[in-house]
Amino acid sequence: MNDAKSIDQSTKWDANLYLKFADHRTRPALDLMSRLDPANAARPGHAIYDLGCGAGNISRVLADRFAGAPIVGIDSSEDMLAKARAQTTDPRITFAKGDLAAFKPDRPPGILYSNAAYQWLDGHIDMFPGLMRLLPSGGQLAIQMPRNHEAPSHAQMKTAAEAGPWRDKLAKVRPIARVQEPADYYDVLKPLSAELEVWETIYQQPLTGKDPVAQYTSSTGLRPYLELLQEPERSAFYETYAGLTAKAYPTRADGITIFPFRRLFIVARRA
Repeated sequence: MNDAKSIDQSTKWDANLYLKFADHRTRPALDLMSRLDPANAARPGHAIYDLGCGAGNISRVLADRFAGAPIVGIDSSEDMLAKARAQTTDPRITFAKGDLAAFKPDRPPGILYSNAAYQWLDGHIDMFPGLMRLLPSGGQLAIQMPRNHEAPSHAQMKTAAEAGPWRDKLAKVRPIARVQEPADYYDVLKPLSAELEVWETIYQQPLTGKDPVAQYTSSTGLRPYLELLQEPERSAFYETYAGLTAKAYPTRADGITIFPFRRLFIVARRA
């Protein structure tokens, strides 16, 4: 059984637990960033916004990639923002608490970038045209969202929630908002776009350690379930879920667990 500390940490936006899998979370962010045009960062008076910046690790990469451009990280978690500020020394990077559902920039954006954040918001697809309208002509919107909600890693959260005495408590959990079909996002953004790319990638993530898939999701999708439980139910629920994911994603003879993870990417240039 995992130690109580590791389970307790997953009941809030714990930056250290989230960063445990930083390499796997960073690769999609870099793949998204690679599609951006550096010319958009050279607009005088414009900033690059990292929407849902978390602990700021991607904000710092944006600053390295787009030299000279001010970077503004926006997040709703004080724990994540504290970690971001503590680890950032570049004066071009600032962080602010904000609600992505009602985002209004303090300075004009040249690039609006978001890595794995908007999937938490119901109706996020309806927000994207509004984000596009914040951009100048030629400005870019870049969004990546996990689209793994139908995979066992996420479907079995509900299975575990219904499998024990915690069922009634967990019935009110609001799961991650469903990320829709790629064509749906294409349709809502195409009228505002001079250029538009929408694609998916399935990353074959090699994980190690005990309950690797459960550990991976415990700081993100599993967190709302864990938040509603106290010990000993919290650990019992976690172990139930970990057992289900261990069967769905067996550990190989070399000690590696392959965790396929689907992600959706959008890069649009404002008309």
